[in-house]
Amino acid sequence: MLVLGIETSCDETACAVVRDTAAPADRILSHSLFSQVREHAPYGGVVPEIASRAHIEHLDFLVDEALKSAGIELDQVDAIAATAGPGLIGGVMVGLMTAKALAYATGKPLIAVNHLEGHALSARLSDDTPFPYLLLLVSGGHCQFLAVEDVGRYQRLGTTIDDAVGEAFDKTAKLLGLGYPGGPAIERLARQGDAQRFPLPRPLKGKPGCDFSFSGLKTAVRLVLESLGDSPTEQDKADLAASFQAAVLDVIIDRTRHAIAAFDSIHGSKGRHLVVAGGVAANAALRDSLRQLAEKSGMSLSVPPPRLCTDNGAMIAWVGLERLRRGLTDGLDVSARARWPLDPAAEAKPFAGAKA
Repeated sequence: MLVLGIETSCDETACAVVRDTAAPADRILSHSLFSQVREHAPYGGVVPEIASRAHIEHLDFLVDEALKSAGIELDQVDAIAATAGPGLIGGVMVGLMTAKALAYATGKPLIAVNHLEGHALSARLSDDTPFPYLLLLVSGGHCQFLAVEDVGRYQRLGTTIDDAVGEAFDKTAKLLGLGYPGGPAIERLARQGDAQRFPLPRPLKGKPGCDFSFSGLKTAVRLVLESLGDSPTEQDKADLAASFQAAVLDVIIDRTRHAIAAFDSIHGSKGRHLVVAGGVAANAALRDSLRQLAEKSGMSLSVPPPRLCTDNGAMIAWVGLERLRRGLTDGLDVSARARWPLDPAAEAKPFAGAKA
């Protein structure tokens, strides 16, 4: 089977063709992407209207490029998958309406994909990670733990009560004058800094459960900067970046330890994989820290390659393929959604977490 995937939920316009084959290395036939970083950089973050216009301008070309790179015609794909939410609604509508038009014109099935499910199943695209597994989803807009039990079956174990971790990276980078996107900039600068210089807080560390909080940490960074005066040195900034990153890692490791306890209470020895996905999963220091924790906990760490951590069309196409295998397709009347939790029940009643 061949599936064309379209991703337009935020500031990446992406298309890909994947195929159903046993070897993970041979699954992605093509991947075309236009990054909007340059368009949004002057504003220090994503501007929804600019993002929507960029999707409109580039999507048709990227679809054509993905098909040509895969060496196929549109009528050779078995289904067309597109992000239907969550995300910036204008951008989501651009991708979904394009997919609807292609599905209608070709008579191919349409698959409306939850963007978060794209991240959740990306480890199955790259590593064939078996169900069930514990997922840490960390990106600019999302920060949560999920028990991934099957396609379409997710139980949320913890989430952020304020900022997502990627948002905290972006806002801290903006305070330091590092530009957008903030995550890679903070990581680079932190390598030159002293992580022990500034004693920043570790919100919720040691508390029961596996929820997150990052707004207080962001505020602490701002207060430190103000204490340094109007002209902090480059070393000041490097030390603060390193101290911030160290605080984030301490919080994530502590929360992950509790999430493993919560996951074990549900699945026991049936699930021994910890998956980390989303844009922040590209952070090398985070990967190393989580790998050590996984080993101590008797689990295997699965992290997609960096190009599959950030938003991409291949993960959307792969969800489409996994859903097509199960006969899960959608009608042309399916709607775009700004919000779309993987575990709707958790939205009404947050999980208290394991008292570990």
